[in-house]
Amino acid sequence: MILIGITGIIGSGKTTVSRMLQNKGHEIIDLDGITKEVMRLNKTKKAISDAFGEDCISGEEVITERLREKAFKSSNELKRLEELLHPIILSEMFDRSAALEKRGIKAVVIDGPLIYEKGLDKKLDKVVVVSADEDKIRERIRKRGMEKSDFERRTALQIPLKEKEMMADHVVLNNGTEKDLEKEIETLLQKINQWEEELNAP
Repeated sequence: MILIGITGIIGSGKTTVSRMLQNKGHEIIDLDGITKEVMRLNKTKKAISDAFGEDCISGEEVITERLREKAFKSSNELKRLEELLHPIILSEMFDRSAALEKRGIKAVVIDGPLIYEKGLDKKLDKVVVVSADEDKIRERIRKRGMEKSDFERRTALQIPLKEKEMMADHVVLNNGTEKDLEKEIETLLQKINQWEEELNAP
């Protein structure tokens, strides 16, 4: 089985590309979705309470805004949170991919925003970067209602998009209409088929 990462930055269209691949029949493992599930586990909540304070937990829920405030205070605090969460998230990701492989699935798409930043690219077979012009990304962010400061805070923690493009095995350009993006998806599907053939070649 081949594991293919899909990444980008906020507003580049990573989630849209993953959804379109899913509609074409590909299995998607959403790391953001796994993170939300992991945050509901009792062992995770206890670890967060021990590391960041009981005020980060309310009843059965993690108060994500409060946890984010504390974790983003410094790089050391953020690293502490990542070291707490990432092993659980990766374990779940590999468990799910192994289950899909047992079903005979030949390619699985891993949708994640920080694939390069966290070194996950070294655990995957290929990485696809979804890219767009900066003006287009900022326009999408405005339409979502995200504050400019929040956008800049998040992207400051990420590798610049142009650098990700240079590291990628394939780049999907998302500057145009949905019809334009569909053409990019068709090219990507051909590339995925090629990767599968290369993997299974004698």
